[in-house]
Amino acid sequence: MLLRFAKYEGAGNDFILLDNREECFVPEAALIARLCDRHFGIGADGLMTLRRSAELDCSMRYYNADGSEGEMCGNGARCFTLFAEHLGIGGEEKFFDAADGLHMARVLRTQGFAGEIEVGMIDVGEIGDGGTWWSLNTGVPHYVEFVPDVAAVDVVGRGRAIRYDARFPQGTNVNFVQVLAPGELRVRTYERGVENETLACGTGATAAAIVTSFVRQPDIRRFRIEVPGGELRVRFRHTAGTARYDEIRLSGGARRVFEGTFDTENF
Repeated sequence: MLLRFAKYEGAGNDFILLDNREECFVPEAALIARLCDRHFGIGADGLMTLRRSAELDCSMRYYNADGSEGEMCGNGARCFTLFAEHLGIGGEEKFFDAADGLHMARVLRTQGFAGEIEVGMIDVGEIGDGGTWWSLNTGVPHYVEFVPDVAAVDVVGRGRAIRYDARFPQGTNVNFVQVLAPGELRVRTYERGVENETLACGTGATAAAIVTSFVRQPDIRRFRIEVPGGELRVRFRHTAGTARYDEIRLSGGARRVFEGTFDTENF
């Protein structure tokens, strides 16, 4: 069967998007891994399907590049929102569910195939303190460590070791964070499921901003985050004296790169 797909990217995080409202695509792990393969497939950090929802504008399901299902992807959700906009689904504000819960996203502006998208993330109510590192869940689990210079970090080597460490039985994404100034960070991330460094990670940028606020900059509520693929912005509300963060918003650019078809029977 021939199926249409679209390729989107947000700050260098790239994704395959499928309109699955007619349930034509069966999300098999092996097929998803082949589609995401950068040598033998389309190539992507992950794949998302857009499905119908009885109560919301649509439903999003995210799959990692290795074919495993992921709970949430921040940059993926922003690309998903722009994909829904291009399909004419929802209004300026879009409501959808993902494996981690309900989300609201806003299309701040569009120009051609690109747009500026803001997506609401789940609340954070707990931050683990490892002494020299912190852990939290911003839709998926994240490890955060401050470093003086992210350019000097072996992100793949150290990230893989931490990702598979026994302290994290479910695995974790790994973020190395350099504080540039109040409200300004530089972040590099090793992503679970991709099993490599990616050019950006939306849930990772969110985790980095929240931990920086919690540990080093308690009065800052808005962050600009430099990532290898560009720039992201995170804002939130914080209940003083607690690890409670809500009204979390992740924003940045997204873009449709190209469209095409693939044959599910011969891929």
